[in-house]
Parts: sequence; C-alpha cells; structure tokens
Amino acid sequence: MATPASDVKDLSLADQGRRRIDWALQEMPVLRHLMEQFNAERPLEGVRMSGCLHITTETANLARALIAGGAKLVLTASNPLSTQDDVAAALVQHYDVPTFAIKGESNEVYYQHLHAALDHHPQLTMDDGADLVSVVHKDRRELLPNVIGGTEETTTGVIRLRAMAEDGALQFPVISVNDAMTKHFFDNRYGTGQSTLDGLIRSTNILLAGKTFTVGGYGWCGRGIAMRARGAGANVIVTEVDSLRALEAVMDGYRVMPMIDAAAQSDFIVSATGDKHVIDEAHFRVMKDGCVIANSGHFNVEINIPALEALAVVTRQPRDFVDEYELADGRRLRLIGEGRLVNLAAAEGHPAAVMDMSFANQALGAKYIYTHHGELQKKVYPVPRDIDLEIARFKLAAMGVKLDALSEEQEAYLSSWQEGT
Repeated sequence: MATPASDVKDLSLADQGRRRIDWALQEMPVLRHLMEQFNAERPLEGVRMSGCLHITTETANLARALIAGGAKLVLTASNPLSTQDDVAAALVQHYDVPTFAIKGESNEVYYQHLHAALDHHPQLTMDDGADLVSVVHKDRRELLPNVIGGTEETTTGVIRLRAMAEDGALQFPVISVNDAMTKHFFDNRYGTGQSTLDGLIRSTNILLAGKTFTVGGYGWCGRGIAMRARGAGANVIVTEVDSLRALEAVMDGYRVMPMIDAAAQSDFIVSATGDKHVIDEAHFRVMKDGCVIANSGHFNVEINIPALEALAVVTRQPRDFVDEYELADGRRLRLIGEGRLVNLAAAEGHPAAVMDMSFANQALGAKYIYTHHGELQKKVYPVPRDIDLEIARFKLAAMGVKLDALSEEQEAYLSSWQEGT
C-alpha cells in the first residue's frame, strides 16, 4: 500500500519547525521516557495509524513517540486554524510523517485532508474532536473492517462518541483519553486556563485587570479559565446549566448568573461548554461596545456566528485574528479567531509540560487498545487507572517530587474491618 503524499504550506519552514519541536520536547519528560520505552519494545510495530490532531510542536513529539514504537503514522489537522505550518513542514521533511495540514485552510480542504489521512487505511485512529471517526462512519465505511480501535482527546469528541455508542452506531472501541485524570485535571484546567488567556492577550493586547470576564461553563476547562482570569485581576462571572457546577462556582467565589445577564456587563466572554450557540443573538443584542468574544470549546458552533454576521452593518479586521462587527447602533463586538479554539487560533495552544501528560495518555492508550482490542466492545472506555497512575509517577519523578509509601501495618489497616477505635 503506497504511503499518501503530503499537503503542507511550505517545506522550507521545516528547520524552524524542528528547532521548536526540540524545544518543546525539553518540557515533555514523560513523553521522552516513553520514546525510549517504545523504541526498545516496539509495541506498535507495523500498525497503520491515522491521527486527526492539532498540528503543533507537542503533537510532533507524540508522533515521534509513536514512530519509535513502530507505528506507520499519517497526520491531519483537527482544526483549520490550529496548524503550525513550520511544524507540519518538519513532520514531513525531518520525521517522514505524511501530513495534511495548512493553517487557515478552507472547510472544503479540511475535509479533503481528513479523507487523505484515511486513504492510509488505518487500523488505529487518533482523534481530537471525533471528526476522523465521524467521517469513517459516515463516508468511508469500507474502512471499518480494518479499524480495530481509536483514541479521543477532547470533551467534545467524547460527547460525540458516547452518543454514537448509545445509538449503536460506533463500530469499534475507543479509549477516552479525555477522561484520564492526568489529562482533564491538568490539560483542561491548567493548559486551557493559561493558553486561553494567552490567545486573548496576544490577539487584543487589552488589559484584563479590572475587566468583567464571563466564562460560559464550569467544567474543567471553565474552571481553569476562570482561575487564570481572576489571577490576572479580572472580575469573573460564570454561567452554567448544571446546578452542582454552578454551586461549586459560587463556593469558589465567582458570581453566577444567566448568560443574558452576564452579556450586558461583560468586557470578555469566553465559552467552554462543548455545546451549540452558548453565545447567541439575544446576547449580542445586549453586549457592551467593545466586548471581546471567544471560544475555548472544540468547535466554533458555541458562538452563533451567522447571527452575529446578520446583525452587523460593517465588518473589519483591526488586528490579526480579530474580526470586529459593528452593529446598527454603533456598538462594536470583537470575535477572536473566527470563533475557533482561541488558544490555538490566536496563540500556540497548551504549554508542552501539560501536553506531556495528555500525549503520554494518547501513546499508552494506543498501545493498550492495540494489545487488548479483542477483549473490548464497540463503546467508549476510560484510560485504565494503572496507566493514569504510571503517567503521574513519571511526571512527579521528572519534577523531583517524592511520595510517602504505606507501611505493611497501614495497608493491613486499610484492608481490614476488625480494628476500630
């Protein structure tokens, strides 16, 4: 079977990409450890893999680990605005990974690239948003007999896959990397928190201190964004539909209210829910002049962009990655990164130290599903707890952190019921 050709912006960027990939690897000790382990054990020898991921320096290092494990890998972007073109070039030129990704590619080209990655006839899929799995099930069903399993990175993707499994549509098992504690607890909270603010600050250069900053959703991503925005001096509002999460936000010291009330007083509004039209026409109609709107969920449907376009009488781009919509009454609403993932559309995504654990989960998840696929049903599985704990141990060791250990007496006490007060 011929290896697919690649489609990247400019191969002359490859050396620059390789330097940045090596820089990121310095902050990824767990993945470095896995590279050595995979190189020695070759757990994915000859396995055809297609990955639909954000093409960043950290993803390139995941690719290096998978190749060290023997995988035959093809990559495509999981978002039209998240690709780092120098990294895509380096993957092709220096690491021999066929790659289909160009920053700013059209929706049509995006789907052409998905199909190109599937022309690899993968045995394992690796997704960030479930687009690859979705296309296989909708348009490339002839590939299904060869697919033995997959992994999924994001909350949004896991929601889609669980819906497929519930409907009986999912045709192979998938490991939910997103459910690993070492992923959602750190990547979603600390990674999204820092990188979302990074995207907002780079694109607008507006001071956050003293501003009213609304976060739509108080899941792990929302918690991280709210925490970092408060740390930058903003007055933070949280909107929620879940009473327990809303209660937690209140107890964490945030104001909680409906989005329609928050929209009227906010300087920044960021959605992070994984749902549709969290920021809608009714909200645009009451927003303050100059309000900055952004999305940290996977898909740009969280913001009703067609409704915003319909309300605007003038559209301009005052800065890179900022679209300013002027309404009939003169108010200007500023949309960042076309409503796509703000941390990747307007910045560089999560810090490498956080992605170190997420991508270690991806690599070990791929190894697990390849080894155990015969025992698994066509549904979504969590990352096995022993993998989660192993990654946490590696990370702590790399940070120079040591733990206590239970004595025999303590272990016996915890496993018995006879001893009381």
